[in-house]
Amino acid sequence: MSRLVVVSNRIAIPDGTKSAGGLAVGILDALKNTSGLWFGWNGEISEISGEEEDELSVVEDDGITYASVPLDQNDYDLYYCQFSNAVLWPALHYRTDLVDFQREAWDGYCRVNDLLARRLQPLIKDDDILWIHDYHLLPFAAALRKLGVKNRIGFFLHIPFPSPEIFNAVPTHDELIKMMSEYDLLGFQTESDRQAFLDNLSQLTALEQTDSGTHQAFGNTFTTGVYPISIAPESIKEMAEGPLPPKMAAIERELREAQNIISCERLDYTKGLPERFLAFEALLEKFPQHRGKVRYTQIAPTSRGDVQAYQELRHQLETEVGRINGKYGSMNQTPLFYLNQHFQRSLLMKLFRLTDVGLVTPLRDGMNLVAKEYVAAQDPADPGVLVLSQFAGAANELTSALIVNPYDRDDVAAALDKALTMPLAERQARYNDMMAVLTKNDIANWGETYLQDLNNLTPHGGH
Repeated sequence: MSRLVVVSNRIAIPDGTKSAGGLAVGILDALKNTSGLWFGWNGEISEISGEEEDELSVVEDDGITYASVPLDQNDYDLYYCQFSNAVLWPALHYRTDLVDFQREAWDGYCRVNDLLARRLQPLIKDDDILWIHDYHLLPFAAALRKLGVKNRIGFFLHIPFPSPEIFNAVPTHDELIKMMSEYDLLGFQTESDRQAFLDNLSQLTALEQTDSGTHQAFGNTFTTGVYPISIAPESIKEMAEGPLPPKMAAIERELREAQNIISCERLDYTKGLPERFLAFEALLEKFPQHRGKVRYTQIAPTSRGDVQAYQELRHQLETEVGRINGKYGSMNQTPLFYLNQHFQRSLLMKLFRLTDVGLVTPLRDGMNLVAKEYVAAQDPADPGVLVLSQFAGAANELTSALIVNPYDRDDVAAALDKALTMPLAERQARYNDMMAVLTKNDIANWGETYLQDLNNLTPHGGH
């Protein structure tokens, strides 16, 4: 097998302290097997500006080479903060009202993609295969092709891809789509994301396609496919089953006094948190039998705390919590807990196992691995119930969850009532269905399937 070169915006350089996150778990095995290279930004801001370039930092660990570069403050602001996160993130999540497009940021985004391609090029060997990740790097193949790189280059988009009516709102959408056609294999989370990409493409140019998923556009030949990202269910099960740390024993006693609903995600406007709080309020209002007997814990650590939209969201949630607890709380019971803090992953899995309902209702999500983790963390003998948004990619696979429309608070409230009162046999049947799916398509299978498809393509000779 050829050597694998992975490129992502941030790279996880091992330092022995942090356990690998979702993406890392999926690609570390493949990198190990091929003595591969992982390249990207190291998260640091460089002091050097102008024409000079920082040294490439190279670390070898466990058979994998990690190569990374810093960005200067201006490039970081334009490429990362402005274009990636104030244009692409909202647009790809169907929030055109939040898109803040500035031509200078677009130029910076392209410049950084060119810069990263230029720094990577000398490290590429003739038969390497390249796997590029996520929305920060949509133009990366085009940048490499300009430098004469003919290797197979695959791309995987971790977040949704929107229909043309939405994506057309990005002033440079046509250039982005054209650049994306320079990849050999474009992977998406769901069939609707893949189809949306092709719809965008066919609006701009003649799109020819064969039965095998191969397309021709802008003089390029490329393939598209659906690869729903997943988790390692066994390792989550182990984390969830492990003994509780001493401080959690008290939490467990407290949890046992009520039925528990849990949600966990970073604080983001795509996650539907205000709508979810109102749905919980509707549960207490319409199903009074649960008052005083159920508590809902929302864990939402701040992300991008310097962005106005996120500050406003946090303020809105804090206001709602006070209002709902003021209305339905009592001297000895608080129905809604909102924790704006980060929990260790192993601790979270134990919390998931102790709770009766996992509430995962994003307004739009590429996949949502929390939904999958919640299921994998459950006790097979007494599993909790997953309530899941129809707009999360995970809803295509976890069809035995209670699927809801997050915009319909009464629908979510009714699903919560059903989850809280569901008989054991039905809970077990739903859990077993979902575990079968997660075991079959785990994170290792996701990576293998994608790389096998990329390996089978003929190298890019058309340039």
